[in-house]
Amino acid sequence: MFRSLMAISLALTATTALSGEPAPAAISAGETRPKQILMISFDGAHDNKLWKRSRDIARRANAHFTYFLSCATLIPRERASDYKAPGIKAGRSNIGFAQTVDEVATRLDNIWSAHEEGHEIASHTCGHFDGKDWTKDQWLTEFESFDRGLAGAWKDNGLGDREPQGWADFVTSGITGFRAPYLSAPDSLYDAEREHGYRYDASLVTHDPAPPRKEDGLIRFGLPLIPEGPENRRIIAMDYNLFIRHSGGIDHPSKGDEFAERSYKAFKTAFETQYNGDRMPLQIGLHFVTMNGGAYWAAMERLVAEVCPKPDVACVTYSEALEMLGKDGGAKSGTGEM
Repeated sequence: MFRSLMAISLALTATTALSGEPAPAAISAGETRPKQILMISFDGAHDNKLWKRSRDIARRANAHFTYFLSCATLIPRERASDYKAPGIKAGRSNIGFAQTVDEVATRLDNIWSAHEEGHEIASHTCGHFDGKDWTKDQWLTEFESFDRGLAGAWKDNGLGDREPQGWADFVTSGITGFRAPYLSAPDSLYDAEREHGYRYDASLVTHDPAPPRKEDGLIRFGLPLIPEGPENRRIIAMDYNLFIRHSGGIDHPSKGDEFAERSYKAFKTAFETQYNGDRMPLQIGLHFVTMNGGAYWAAMERLVAEVCPKPDVACVTYSEALEMLGKDGGAKSGTGEM
């Protein structure tokens, strides 16, 4: 997984956009302040131990998370040839495949349980390839592979008798969001997302926490750059980027506590800046990998436990955030705002 993520830093420089949003008008005296929205998301969503851990965290803190699922993890290695990414030989995936059917069965149980608990399942493609040079049609091919792989996951793995009632409807209408691997998002991706019917994309990077913006019918979220470390240098609010900064992408579990403390302070400062200020929605992204001894999961868990139970904080999914903002579909095309 580390190797598959190593291109993120370069991909971010080359293919993501920085988008700022104006601050909302000041709230008048006596007017109720909006809840502070915090969106925690996970890319990949494969490790079953981390599925359990994340669901337990959410349950304790009254939080909902968004899981950007990579569907190669629903295909056992013996059936790897069932998947073919655009321009890539069949049976290849940057994140590998499941080891066994039993592993897939547990993962499917986690996906469905998370869905029933109010979490959101969204798409992160299947094989985690960098689609910066893909055409719209190639992106659509990958979207179709994701839909087909998820829809048939139970039956294709000989688990048809265990498929939950409502699974087909969930796959058809419940997957409304997308995040590109490596946050690599060319214009062809946005064209494909619109045609495919995705409601939102979460592949942007913004200079500060900002509300989503709507462009030609597609709502676009961006992970913010937040101050971090002794010099408060900005960094994308995502675990992998912290991993690169802290240890150059080399795992150092012995320094896990130090890196966890730094990350927690960065997350908490970013949260408090909005909570005590304009209350812009804040996003933090993680992967289903415990880098540097689990430092970044520990920092996230500490933040969630502290802030999500607050009555004026809403730790919600991307779709729930859109409902709370109350402006889905209300923006003019091309305004750059919701």
